[in-house]
Amino acid sequence: MLSIVSPVYRAENILAELVTKIKSAMPEPEFEIILVDDYSPDNSWTEIERLSGIHPEVKGIKLSRNFGQHYAITAGLDAAKGDWVVVMDCDLQDRPEEITNLWRKAQEGYDVVLARRVKRQDSFFKRLASKVFYRTLAWLTGSSQDESIANFGIYHRKVIREIVGMRESIRYFPAMVKWVGFRQTTLDVVHAERGEGRSNYNFKRLFNLTLDIMLAYSDKPIRLVVKLGFLIALTGFLFALYTLYKYLHGDIVVAGYASLIISLWMLAGFLLVTLGMVGLYIGKIFEGVKNRPIYIVEKRIG
Repeated sequence: MLSIVSPVYRAENILAELVTKIKSAMPEPEFEIILVDDYSPDNSWTEIERLSGIHPEVKGIKLSRNFGQHYAITAGLDAAKGDWVVVMDCDLQDRPEEITNLWRKAQEGYDVVLARRVKRQDSFFKRLASKVFYRTLAWLTGSSQDESIANFGIYHRKVIREIVGMRESIRYFPAMVKWVGFRQTTLDVVHAERGEGRSNYNFKRLFNLTLDIMLAYSDKPIRLVVKLGFLIALTGFLFALYTLYKYLHGDIVVAGYASLIISLWMLAGFLLVTLGMVGLYIGKIFEGVKNRPIYIVEKRIG
């Protein structure tokens, strides 16, 4: 059985086309289509209910509020029953016609086949923001990242089982896929134009996502702060030796006002940055120990 999981947000006018294309592209006769409404402000849930009544393969999950794309994906993965699971966006940029190609590649013995978008059909800002995001993520995590790879791919059941077992409060599906391992490969696919509207990832959302991933998957900022602290301490020690030398030789009559003020501002700024960084990590720890559910389901259908 093959499960198709797609998070839905502002997609009421393209869901019918999405379902039709998925059904015509299925390499296996037994499949399910799980559409997760991430509390979309339009009539996406009404459309999911309508499609579920027409197509028995369509199942719907409506979240109680907007949790975010990767939380909606988690809700879909929890409900998926297939031996293989395809994760794809609902905006038709991930072409359903590529599912068969991903499936065939997986049959060569791979547990994960990630779709690599050869020529992205996105705006210049989104491509630039994506490149900066993945370069930053690669630097923070110390692992290679490809901005042409996102959520679209096919995953064996054993991979999905390990991912859904990771009940972390901060969710980022591609990082989880990379972390669990197994035999992975990529497949070049055609990236289509967006079916409707525009991407909901603006600069603020991307920045917050980067910050969350940094805090969840990397301790590099803390390590950098520690190294910077040692560097400042060493500089201060050398400056103290130099000042003592000048004093013993009678070269210092009045203590320097400028050097004192500069030192105070530098140390105060460093301490504030350090406290802020530690505070961010403590805040995320606080979120995790509350053990709240990753998402809340308001309705199910199908």
